[in-house]
Amino acid sequence: MKTQSLTYAEAKSGREWWVVDATGKTLGRLASEIAQVLRGKHKPNFTPNVDCGDFVIVVNCEKFHVTGNRLDDKRYYRHSRYPGGLKSRTMREQLERQPQKIIFEAVKGMVPKTRLGRAQMKKLRVYAGPDHPHIAQKPKELKLQESRYE
Repeated sequence: MKTQSLTYAEAKSGREWWVVDATGKTLGRLASEIAQVLRGKHKPNFTPNVDCGDFVIVVNCEKFHVTGNRLDDKRYYRHSRYPGGLKSRTMREQLERQPQKIIFEAVKGMVPKTRLGRAQMKKLRVYAGPDHPHIAQKPKELKLQESRYE
């Protein structure tokens, strides 16, 4: 038997759009399942060196759940590239200001740190409310594992 390997054109033509509601989902479990769909690992013809994943839309991103004291202990850092320009926020502060960045950063940590991973991250769309502008793509609802906190 020969191993099936997708070409870029075959992978691009078979892409679908999925919508995920983050309400009540645990952040890490949600991010890992989204990363698998972005990479294409849910498909039988997964090829590790080709971007064969699908588009993912995350709605209600401010309603996810975290365990323990993570809201106050986890910090998000950024640097202005000037001396002394390191800034940090707790997850609670980040959730108030930019909740979509929390999910984006969690998923970003779970894809490869290569040019292929950057291409896969371009297929992720995260929105704070229940509405999104991708109705024309007819996204399907992505069924994730059940959460204890719903």
